Amino acid sequence: MHDQAGAGAPDNFQRLWTPHRMAYIKGENKPTGNGPEDGCPFDAIPKMSDEDGLIVARGETVYAVLNLYPYNSGHLMVVPYRHVSDYDELVAAELVELGEFTQKSLRALRKASGAQGFNVGMNLGHVAGAGIAAHLHQHVVPRWGGDTNFMPVVAQTKVLPQLLRDTRQLLADAWD
Repeated sequence: MHDQAGAGAPDNFQRLWTPHRMAYIKGENKPTGNGPEDGCPFDAIPKMSDEDGLIVARGETVYAVLNLYPYNSGHLMVVPYRHVSDYDELVAAELVELGEFTQKSLRALRKASGAQGFNVGMNLGHVAGAGIAAHLHQHVVPRWGGDTNFMPVVAQTKVLPQLLRDTRQLLADAWD
């Protein structure tokens, strides 16, 4: 370690910089309203290539996509193509395929990463914690023993060992 003018006394702490998280903190790319024309990323993603949109798989009524701001490596979301905000707005075909894609997500994550458990669910509405409340999406978060250590608990930092593009490819290859 070397001294840097104006930085104060050096300490023994290592710094883990995550500047990409600033976009999330500032709300960049967050919709400006409730309609599909208001900048919803879940409406824009299906128009991209799978690689650019981080899409793992496409169905008739839903698609599976990596979370751009994941809780854990492999954090997927199952999203209907149709812009709906509430679970009770889904039609039968969307409900069935959302369930099937959730199952396929679990299988692909087990196969590709050896996930030992999962958090699966939705946050419906802003007050429930939905970051993008205007477009329903189901989270599938893989978990491993010991994945909650001092980094996220004390340092409020998540260490992700793999680039999103590499994770997307592994999961796409493992998709049934």
